Amino acid sequence: MSTVHTRLALLGDVGRVAPLFDAYRQFYAQPADLARATQFLHDRLSRRESLILLATLDDGAVAGFCQLYPTFCSIEAAPIYTLSDLFVSPSARRLGVGRVLLRAAERLAADRGVVRLELTTAHTNQTAQALYESLGWCRDEVYRTYTLAVRSQAGTAIA
Repeated sequence: MSTVHTRLALLGDVGRVAPLFDAYRQFYAQPADLARATQFLHDRLSRRESLILLATLDDGAVAGFCQLYPTFCSIEAAPIYTLSDLFVSPSARRLGVGRVLLRAAERLAADRGVVRLELTTAHTNQTAQALYESLGWCRDEVYRTYTLAVRSQAGTAIA
């Protein structure tokens, strides 16, 4: 069985992560667009707007990633991370990659003084929900999440 290794992705890793990020977006019903996925990740890392944990196997193959966005909780007056994206390559599923990535995100947050990790997932993504709950993540029963699509003056959604 292959060991899962994790590390923070560097700008030079964008080309390795982008195909998985593109597949992640497709999972959420977005059209395939590797160029857009690559540019988005490049922008996030070059501007230091996100942290990407990269999971690889013994042979160096990229097995998965998770992307964390640093932000703050006003109520706790402390930093938090939003775990926005978690994806495991179909060929690496059932190897514990998602679990390893989530534990790595937890360690990274603790090492950096972050008080909480937050994430959202589709109501239908029961596989991911079971994983999160097995690792101690709690479904929020207090707050509701709302979203608003912002429209430009021309009337089209701003992405």
